Amino acid sequence: MSENNPLRDVFDAVADPTRRRLIRLLAEAEEIPLHELTAQFEMGRTAVSKHLTILKEAGLVLDRKVGRETRFRLNASPLSEIQDWVAFYSKFWSTNMLRLNQLLEEEEE
Repeated sequence: MSENNPLRDVFDAVADPTRRRLIRLLAEAEEIPLHELTAQFEMGRTAVSKHLTILKEAGLVLDRKVGRETRFRLNASPLSEIQDWVAFYSKFWSTNMLRLNQLLEEEEE
């Protein structure tokens, strides 16, 4: 899997609240071992690993082995796709709200 050709859609990956929390935890640290991530949740290691796999498939998480331990870190660059999408609609709504405001002002006159 390359970063430019993820196996999973980034929107799908961040749709789950657990995965969003994992992203937050990874953003706050340089690198975190699996056992430390698992301690932050009320679920087992296997469940956390499944969520991390989905994030990895979307290119959002990178991992590396250090001895018998797997450490994870955030790769935030795929989040730019979400940022671009939100920015487009933010501009859309700003423009439409400006038009609505102008229309309301014209009606008052």
